[in-house]
Amino acid sequence: MKAAEFIQKVNSGEIDVVEHTHKVIEECKKLNKEYNYFNVISEELALEQAKAVRKNPDGRLAGLPVSIKDCICVKGVESRAGSAILNGYKPLFNATAVKKVIREGGIIIGKTSQDEFGFGGFSVNMGKGFKKPLNPFDKKRCCGGSSGGSGGITQKASFPNISLGESTGGSIVNPASFCGIYGLCPTYGRVSRYGLIDYGNSLDKIGPMAKHIEDTALMQNIISGFDKKESTSLNIPVDNYGSGIGKDIKGMKIGIIDFGMGDNVDDNVKKKTQEAIDKLSSQGAELKEISLPYSNKYGIPVYFLLAASEASTNLARYCGMRYGAYGKLEGSFNEYFTRVRSASLGDEAKRRILLGTFARMAGYRDAYYIKAAQIRTKMIEEYKKAFRKFDALISPTVNILPPRFDEIDKLSLLQIYTIDTLTVVPNLVGAPHINVPMGLVDKIPSGVMLTADHLNEGKLIQIASALR
Repeated sequence: MKAAEFIQKVNSGEIDVVEHTHKVIEECKKLNKEYNYFNVISEELALEQAKAVRKNPDGRLAGLPVSIKDCICVKGVESRAGSAILNGYKPLFNATAVKKVIREGGIIIGKTSQDEFGFGGFSVNMGKGFKKPLNPFDKKRCCGGSSGGSGGITQKASFPNISLGESTGGSIVNPASFCGIYGLCPTYGRVSRYGLIDYGNSLDKIGPMAKHIEDTALMQNIISGFDKKESTSLNIPVDNYGSGIGKDIKGMKIGIIDFGMGDNVDDNVKKKTQEAIDKLSSQGAELKEISLPYSNKYGIPVYFLLAASEASTNLARYCGMRYGAYGKLEGSFNEYFTRVRSASLGDEAKRRILLGTFARMAGYRDAYYIKAAQIRTKMIEEYKKAFRKFDALISPTVNILPPRFDEIDKLSLLQIYTIDTLTVVPNLVGAPHINVPMGLVDKIPSGVMLTADHLNEGKLIQIASALR
């Protein structure tokens, strides 16, 4: 059932929202024992909100269950970004995106599992004490990352559900592809970051994950808009993102990213991408291959240098005194700081802190951080040039199908990082992109990614709807 149909039934009284929310919470508890999709199930809050909606079911999300990635703050609900260093943290405020969801009658059912602080593409870099979410199609496989719990619950739940995910380098579209759902990462600044626990300030974005393109558009409409509390928020009118769904795409020009069909892409993924290309072509779109040399060659190193540099700065606040976990005050500050962080942070978080700190150090800053920032500008110029010729670009979302956990264990760090090859550059550029599910290969999902120029989310949704 699509969100609009569910909300209509709530408005008409056909569905009692409190009774339904009880059933939703029970299903979430059952699924969580088996699949680990939630770090917290917010039963008390959900039922309180459901009672309020029962009295006034007028919002655009009236009674709809909404799950929230753990790095997005929900007032009074433990919000840890998947890290033990934030155990016990219950925000005193809602993130702006969450506030908008609640204002429209959405029911917050819980905080979804993720890689610690978003550091990963498989949702296996869990913080200490957290469990890995399991793929809804095969429990031996991963959900993708870092919004793995959001992808998993959105696919597996029997009830209509939209999840708010977050992306720094592909963390919305990657798990959407691995879980067979839609995932929209909007233009940087289109959705307020207020209340988001930072990974990389110049990269982080909040966006919707849903089973249906209509639901994706609906949530994007609700969470978009200017926020005076957040300095990167864009003061630009919000479009009606669902207005293009089902409209003709004849004459649209779509670029096929050349390295998206390269030798390092799984044959089954290529086959599904070619199906999408053929389907768009059959509807009158003009498709032509495009080369993006800067993006192909430098995407991964530029992303990891910049993202790790920003992460190391952001995580410095968790020093055992100002925020997060703390311990007995013994020894020097450096000894205390080291002891608290060593006990509370996982291996990948430590690795990225070290990488980012090194890249920003005097003597290395010019050689690494500054050069990476300069090449990022070249990538932005490369994409802007492409969008003068094309309405959108298409590629696989991820170059492989969802791997088994035992396969991930055998990968080198470089192989793990290159999972983000196709998704990091749209994030570096700040361009909107969407995963479109393309069905199953041997019962495992695969998806394609569409990318458009800044603030063209509506065009992306229109093209995505043509692939249904």
